[in-house]
Amino acid sequence: MAKIPLPERGQPLDVSYIYQLANAINELSTQVSPATYKYVTVDTTGVGKQSVKASEARIIGGYVEVVSSATKNPANEVAFSYDFAADFKYAPIVTATPINTGGSDAGKNVSVVLKSITTSKVEGIVKFNSTGDLSVAVNLIVIGIPN
Repeated sequence: MAKIPLPERGQPLDVSYIYQLANAINELSTQVSPATYKYVTVDTTGVGKQSVKASEARIIGGYVEVVSSATKNPANEVAFSYDFAADFKYAPIVTATPINTGGSDAGKNVSVVLKSITTSKVEGIVKFNSTGDLSVAVNLIVIGIPN
């Protein structure tokens, strides 16, 4: 979008300047159109579906290193948590994906379970389904409505 030059003090506002203002406002209104595809709907716990403009939603991509070069077996679980940079109005939707950062066969056989999701934090555990030396991290996608 074009920037409009600021007028000098005492400068008369002519038709050209007013045209630039109107044109910039029109461009801005098309960029923040109320079209339905520009909305994000988050199905919140207890409150139901909440819709906001996509520009008003908050999306966070998080990364947590859970285990680094450790031997684990199926009896082991490791807890992790991730604090959000800012609070959400409602508990957000969170998706967690394990990453086999060590490349071992044991690292391919893990599960992630989210235990708690609040407006400021997600907590979960990584369960190991085979024995071996591994390194595992978790990628998080968090989508919600900011406070």
